[in-house]
Amino acid sequence: MTIRVIIVDDQAMVRAGFAALLAAQPDIDVVGEAPDGRRGVEVARSAHPDVVLMDVRMPELDGLAAAREILHPPAGVVHRPKVLMLTTFDVDDYVYEALRAGASGFLLKDAPPADLIAAVRVVAAGEALLAPSVTRRLIADFAASRPAPRRDTTALRLNGLTPRETEVLELIARGLSNQEIADHLVLAEQTVKTHIGRVLAKLDLRDRAQAVVFAYESGLVTPGDAGR
Repeated sequence: MTIRVIIVDDQAMVRAGFAALLAAQPDIDVVGEAPDGRRGVEVARSAHPDVVLMDVRMPELDGLAAAREILHPPAGVVHRPKVLMLTTFDVDDYVYEALRAGASGFLLKDAPPADLIAAVRVVAAGEALLAPSVTRRLIADFAASRPAPRRDTTALRLNGLTPRETEVLELIARGLSNQEIADHLVLAEQTVKTHIGRVLAKLDLRDRAQAVVFAYESGLVTPGDAGR
């Protein structure tokens, strides 16, 4: 299956470079580009991409607001692509908010070309792109600056998890990969994937990215836990 991608970035050279790189892949088709968030939403509505590469900072409408419009469309709009945020810095407040809005992850603009290609494939497959090392710094840093966890509104949802599922959620939020979780709990990686699927279903979360945010905002994990 060919992955349909649009690129939303206010720098023409960035768009051209990413488009050339991705279009050269046999399983990726670049179906549109946009120079700002407003136009990006329009192109996403008309081109029906599988993945939107979205710059964080842009004129007209920034990447965060554009991602929200794409991921939470008005009534009658059925198509909802995955959104992968592009950022210049690995510590960017907008990224945390983008994950809350439903983005499937983020990628540094200066990442190696192979990482960009892999990121598009990962997100298109329904996985969240959260590099563990970056997750530990980024999510923890911004969770620390947010209001106190909303334990009153999330306790009942957490209570619906089994002890093992709760443990898996905590390890996800600490930035561990599936294989690292499997090693930590002495489980098969496929078993870990099964637990993650159940966690997402029970908590009504879209993907791993939202699971990380939920774990911090519920108070299950605190910023100081991320590096442990």
